[in-house]
Amino acid sequence: MANNTKLDSNQPAISVSKLVKQFDDFEAVKGVDFEVGQAEVFGFLGPNGAGKSTTINMLCTLLKPTSGVATVAGYDVVRERDDVRRHIGLVFQDPTLDSYLTAAQNLKLHAELYGVPSHLVQPRMEQVLKMVGLWDRKDGTVQAFSGGMRRRLEIARGLMHSPRVLFLDEPTIGLDPQTRRSIWGYIRELQQREEITIFMTTHYMDEAEWCDRIAIMDSGQIVALDTPEALKAGVGTDRVTIQTDDNDATIDALRERFGVDGKLSEGAVSFGVPEGEQFVPRLFAELGLPIRGVSVSRPSLDDVFMSFTGSTIRDAEEDPAKNRNRAMLQMMGARR
Repeated sequence: MANNTKLDSNQPAISVSKLVKQFDDFEAVKGVDFEVGQAEVFGFLGPNGAGKSTTINMLCTLLKPTSGVATVAGYDVVRERDDVRRHIGLVFQDPTLDSYLTAAQNLKLHAELYGVPSHLVQPRMEQVLKMVGLWDRKDGTVQAFSGGMRRRLEIARGLMHSPRVLFLDEPTIGLDPQTRRSIWGYIRELQQREEITIFMTTHYMDEAEWCDRIAIMDSGQIVALDTPEALKAGVGTDRVTIQTDDNDATIDALRERFGVDGKLSEGAVSFGVPEGEQFVPRLFAELGLPIRGVSVSRPSLDDVFMSFTGSTIRDAEEDPAKNRNRAMLQMMGARR
């Protein structure tokens, strides 16, 4: 079983220094640095194509770094690749279960591949399946499972060999909000029970709130890293969003009359000001343009992302340049 690592209590579970991944002339990851503590839930937040999956693939030894150093569970991801693999679990973004096998058969096959002693397979399988609420469905074939059930089974499979670090690449992508919340309840419970480190990637804001710390990634770089609360507190302003008939004229008027930089975001004009609710009456009185709607919200992780990158995650995913980056990453991934 994989629990015996060479980590001492003071070492980080993951340590990354100047990590770079380049595909021909395209630099997907641009010299990132970070550490993840033992038993921490650490999140990579960013749009598709930001370099999150490329980074996680290097840490899981699926891609060789172009340069830089990374260790996972105390082992170097290049020089000690087999040791890294024995001490991690990985839930891929795309499903990898054998749908013609039962849940129990999928887990037994995984245990065999990882060398779990035969006398430990049954009790461990019962433990992890109960943890994700699937013990009563152990003999059901995966093809009859819902999307949420399959995701929970993949998480259980990743835990079969008792890894010290569990990697979750977009663990709830494509699932409805209720199922996503349920999955995260299971993830938090297993993290506390197993005392393992969880490293996950996401582009869902509400999902990132579950993490102990978040690294915001954009265009292959980490632009911010802290707890969700500290990141939101650092914004220091409320977000005001207004709907008008002329967004360009509104942005000009905000700059001229209030000294505020407005940005077009998701079809409306957004900007940050302290005490947004108190600013709204002044906005109506002095903007000089018809306002069809207005909303005020406290700082969110999307505001944090916008403060560092100039756009929301949704806007970044719709940006043509970001789409080209994502297509490039997919193409290079198919070639490796």
